[in-house]
Amino acid sequence: MAIKMEGPLSKWTNVMKGWQYRWFVLDDSSGLLSYYTSKDKMVKGSRRGCVRLKGAIIGIDDEDDSTFTITVDHKTFHFQARDEEERERWIEALESAICHISGEKTDSSERASTLEDFEKKLMETDAYLQLLIEQNEALEKKIEECPTESDKERYNVIKVTADAMIEAIKHSIIQLQISKECLKEPILNGAVGDSPLITDGANFSHYGASPRQVMPSLSTENVCRASRLPHPHLTSQTSISLPNLACPGTINNAFSVVGFNAFFISGYKDHNNQCDLQLYYNMPFDHSNQSIKIIIIVSKFCWNNKKKTLALTITAHNPPAGDSSNAESDEREEPQSETPIISAAEDYFDELYDTRDNEDLGSMEQHGSIIGHLLSQVRIGMDLTKVVLPTFILERRSLLEMFADFFAHPDAFSKIADATNPRDRMVQVIRWYLGAFHAGRPSEVAKKPYNPILGETFKCHWQLPDVTSDNEKANDGPIPWASKDNLVFIAEQVSHHPPISAFYSENYKKRISLDGYIWTKSKFLGLSIGVHMIGECVLSVIDYDEEYTLTFPSAYGRSILTVPWVELGGKININCVKTGYSALVEFHTKPFYGSKKHKVTAQIFEPNDKKPFVNIEGEWNGVMYAKWASGKNEVFVDTKTLPIIKKIVRPRDQQGDLESRRLWRDVTFYLKEKRVDEATEEKHKLEQRQRDEAKDRKDQGLKWETQYFHEVGEHWVYQSPLVKRLNSSTPQTQRKRPS
Repeated sequence: MAIKMEGPLSKWTNVMKGWQYRWFVLDDSSGLLSYYTSKDKMVKGSRRGCVRLKGAIIGIDDEDDSTFTITVDHKTFHFQARDEEERERWIEALESAICHISGEKTDSSERASTLEDFEKKLMETDAYLQLLIEQNEALEKKIEECPTESDKERYNVIKVTADAMIEAIKHSIIQLQISKECLKEPILNGAVGDSPLITDGANFSHYGASPRQVMPSLSTENVCRASRLPHPHLTSQTSISLPNLACPGTINNAFSVVGFNAFFISGYKDHNNQCDLQLYYNMPFDHSNQSIKIIIIVSKFCWNNKKKTLALTITAHNPPAGDSSNAESDEREEPQSETPIISAAEDYFDELYDTRDNEDLGSMEQHGSIIGHLLSQVRIGMDLTKVVLPTFILERRSLLEMFADFFAHPDAFSKIADATNPRDRMVQVIRWYLGAFHAGRPSEVAKKPYNPILGETFKCHWQLPDVTSDNEKANDGPIPWASKDNLVFIAEQVSHHPPISAFYSENYKKRISLDGYIWTKSKFLGLSIGVHMIGECVLSVIDYDEEYTLTFPSAYGRSILTVPWVELGGKININCVKTGYSALVEFHTKPFYGSKKHKVTAQIFEPNDKKPFVNIEGEWNGVMYAKWASGKNEVFVDTKTLPIIKKIVRPRDQQGDLESRRLWRDVTFYLKEKRVDEATEEKHKLEQRQRDEAKDRKDQGLKWETQYFHEVGEHWVYQSPLVKRLNSSTPQTQRKRPS
């Protein structure tokens, strides 16, 4: 036993629903993290349990500097160190042990033993899966028996989650099996010598929505090629001899199995150490423009040094209606937004950008090789700023446009200036701030906006509802074609390394403006990605000479190995130096031991008062409630009914070359058409052009010149803010910004 590290940690236990002290011993040679109830028990050899480290993934919570997780065998273990320094020591030791145990070479006898253990685990997992499916079926019956629609709706939420989990488990099992076999000898790595045997398949009923029948074969055999198999180790030129098939049901004509493509691996079941796979195919048949899905169950395959055998059970059935795998069903009905959207009469509809991009990424397992390659290049805590992320995770807008979307309630922002006393103005600042995030992140779809190119800009404006515009143009403002009673927005990417975006917004008639900048810093957290929004905003209410300073929460992409989702986290201080009013806003990340997602709380304080006069609680993408010191309770912000005012952006052909929508139009087009390879190529062209221009400037000794913003100390400010234009006869006063 080679002890690499030992010491006390707290371990979360589901039985006690709390942290319990344990003495941990990390054995580098065996790859085990053993734990004991005390150090004395360790000396006596009375072990409480252990965590196997082979194939484990370490994760941290960026909001908590003492906890970390170990995920292995589809289980997640939670640990708590005394402080951040001790956590780092354990993480370094654990990562070293994981790398060591993963890099060990074993002889053939050890490999056989490992494979046997692996098969047993798969059989055990399959048994648990069947239990889960049975429980899910019982839940379906429970839903049918519900007396009211509201009861059915509550149970359906659980049902949807259970269905997704079952599918994830199925896919995980099969991909694990394929990866294991391919590490030894690639499956189907050439033409199979003997024609496959057509046999009765194993019972796969719990892997599909309907029972599958074994189809009789015809006498003629044709050779088909299975290409694009979903694993990098599998050859793309595999030849398999298959018989012709006859279709069941209404399709009576025989057809030839020729030239169809494998596109997904669906399930796995293990019986008596026999490995069964299901490969799904889309295949045209002779007398129709439709497609039929062919399921090939690769059963009872084994390896030895002399012979490879395959036994295939082949069935065919029509894909169910609405099956996402049907190659012909490219058109999908877009889900209706729950939040009403108000468009101005002069609005221009942009077909590339103004359609909602609410399509989920789905399970990351379909992109397993890409995600695996990406994870192999990073380690916990690593800065991801310079890491090129895959194109399929991109949403169809630039980061600069995302910042603009936080102003999708321009009426709420402009009402700040209408309040007649400092208390009401601070309350309205918080009301606008809390209502802004659901518009900037309209869904939980975990997609990433484009990283802006250096010098990229974005310009837009909003017409306020219930305001009759006099159409007087603000010719000296950021958006000369907008009216003075509009809210206008301009943003510019002022730095690439580090990536800093500066933005400015104003309402000329209301005499209110916001000047801010954000430096995005991404960090790899194991099973999550954290994006820290470093920077601040200064909101100016000019008639009252008030400035409110605001900062931003961090964003987290969770469950990056399964189905990604987004949440916000962090504490925000908002204050006005002149009036003394302040607020504390906290976005709560979801803890692993319960609670809800997207929770936010806020407290607003009067000057020199430690007790808030109002407490606000709810979900930042849902409903938030206010409890006032007077005892009054009310809805503070309801994002489900709060209308989003659609921003007005000029047509792309009227934009400058570096304006976001024109700059990214080709990438956006190919993403919209789901042509990821072409989108990747266009994205690479933009990035390469940026690198070439940076190299040219360096060679010539030139410095990049910004267009609309300039640096003041460590901050970026708009060159011609409203307060400066209104007081053009006096020099601009220095902004008061906290250090």
